[in-house]
Amino acid sequence: MPQAPKYTCNDYREEMRLLGLKRRLNENDLNPVEKRRLKAEISRLEKALQMD
Repeated sequence: MPQAPKYTCNDYREEMRLLGLKRRLNENDLNPVEKRRLKAEISRLEKALQMD
């Protein structure tokens, strides 16, 4: 029987970071540059966590 991949503290931390970035992206006081930066970081994290 194959073992499931380990879920580590780092995985959890990155997921919580991703949630925080998504929450921040929904705020109204963002300028366009900050919005682009957040979207890029969200995309990078989703790929790293294989959520894309």
